[in-house]
Amino acid sequence: MKVFMTGGSGFVGTYLSRELARQGYEVTILTRKETPPLPEEPRIRFLTGDPTREGPWMAAVQEHDWIINLAGASIFTRWTAAHKQEIHDSRILTTRNLVAALENGDRGQLFCSTSAIGYYGPRGDEDLIEDSPPGGDFLSQLAREWEAEALKAQDLGVRVVITRFGIVLGKAGGALQPMARAFKMFVGGKFGSGEQFFSWIHQEDHARAFLFVKDHLEIAGPVNFTSPNPVRNRELTQALGRVLGRPAFLPAPAFMMRLVLGEFAEVLLTGQKVLPRRLLEAGFEFRFPGIDQALENLLGN
Repeated sequence: MKVFMTGGSGFVGTYLSRELARQGYEVTILTRKETPPLPEEPRIRFLTGDPTREGPWMAAVQEHDWIINLAGASIFTRWTAAHKQEIHDSRILTTRNLVAALENGDRGQLFCSTSAIGYYGPRGDEDLIEDSPPGGDFLSQLAREWEAEALKAQDLGVRVVITRFGIVLGKAGGALQPMARAFKMFVGGKFGSGEQFFSWIHQEDHARAFLFVKDHLEIAGPVNFTSPNPVRNRELTQALGRVLGRPAFLPAPAFMMRLVLGEFAEVLLTGQKVLPRRLLEAGFEFRFPGIDQALENLLGN
């Protein structure tokens, strides 16, 4: 099977593309770099193109069986007006162009398009599943528009799976590494009150979930890619401290986070309690369902 991937050079995409290649898939990664990196795997190749712009790269989409859309500018920074526009355009325009590229493709294609649990907005201790309504903040509105663009591919006879990511925990990047560095320097601790939920998933389970939805033809629409055991922020920091042998005694006050990060700080100070109902009902088995088990695998000796 041939896989076409946007965002394949990022933290999530690098791990996923290597795992797919290891399992025998032929992976094409779209990259903006004029001189693409040399593939480390013989089954991975790079194609130059800007997914936010129409171009010759779109013809290659039609030659692939499985399209995975991971592209999007990072949200982990202070949100200026310009960066919010970049966050929006990198997702909406890329998805719109991928759907346009699918118009003349094989009607048996699978389109896995990323979204995020930010779709649900800040909801406190409420259990959130795929049928839960969206929130009303910036990320919620963005996710609704993002998903709507992807679902237009259904009209072309393409099976569309909306993968709503929680925080992906991995060894080579993402949110876990800066948190672990802070603990190793004895400056780790909870965010704000620490009571907000943190919905996460181990990178191995994350990649396995992609393969699972590919094989289960009955799955379409939104699917939460999160562990079945979300934890509060204070529980996460306590688990990090246990695994790394460091105390979790230096919290980041809410007012300071708002001062430094602006609007983005609310994402870290509120959170969502998201459950992977559709994966569990379809029979998916997590290898790392608990946070201690996951952190020990990723950070332990």
